[in-house]
Order: sequence, then structure tokens, then C-alpha cells
Amino acid sequence: MTIKELGVGLRNWRFTRERIINLTVGLSAVFIYEFLARPIYRPFIYKNNINDFHLADTIGNSLGTIATVFVLIGLIGEGRVQSIFLIKIIVISVALYELAHPLLGKPIDPWDIVATVLTGGLCLVLYRLIHRNTLDKEQTIEN
Repeated sequence: MTIKELGVGLRNWRFTRERIINLTVGLSAVFIYEFLARPIYRPFIYKNNINDFHLADTIGNSLGTIATVFVLIGLIGEGRVQSIFLIKIIVISVALYELAHPLLGKPIDPWDIVATVLTGGLCLVLYRLIHRNTLDKEQTIEN
């Protein structure tokens, strides 16, 4: 995508059904994290010393990856190919951010990297499931 294409995309930007769905999924992940996971779930797990297989530790990365992916493809994604490419790039970027933590004075948490990559795969599957009808129509038009 060039700067010129980005400018054309911004001028022609409009709310579509697909954008609204993507933004809804992404913003829902933010709200779940902020109003359920962080204030209720995580303290409950820590207080009761429950082994939840590191879910409480990585829930920020998991829901944060979902939020980042779906909000960004909701805002700048145009079509199936670009959205799937954006999902991959966003997940790689979030994983690289986790690897850059020592530059910020924080330790690298391998569980966060694993959660980011697994959640990125989930985002790809979820995107294809949510937009199955749209994807089928695009494939029919291309053929």
C-alpha cells in the first residue's frame, strides 16, 4: 500500500457492514478486558491461587491482540486479502513489541508471546468465520 493508495482509501472510507462488525468485535474485547477480566477475573484467580494455565497472566495480551487486530482492520482494512495481511502484520508487530520489552526495562514474558501468536491464529479463524458469506461472494466474483 502506497501513500497515494492510503489517501484514496481515506477519501473513499465509509462505514460498511464488515467494518461495523470488525469494530464491534475489537471494542468488545477492550470492554471485556477493562470491565471483567482485569478488575474481576484476574484478582479472583490470584486471590484463590487457581491454576488457570496462565490465562490470568496473559489475558491482557490475548484480548489486546483481538482488540488491536479487529479495530485496525475495521478502520483501515479493505477487502479480504488486505484484512488477512493486516492480521498477520499486526500479530507479528505485537509479538515484536513483546520481544522489545528489555529496551523498556521490562523482562520478556514468553507466555505473553505464546498468547499473542495463538490469539493471532484465533483472530484469523474468527475473521474467516465471521465474514464467511462475504468471502464466498468475493471468491464467486473473482472466478
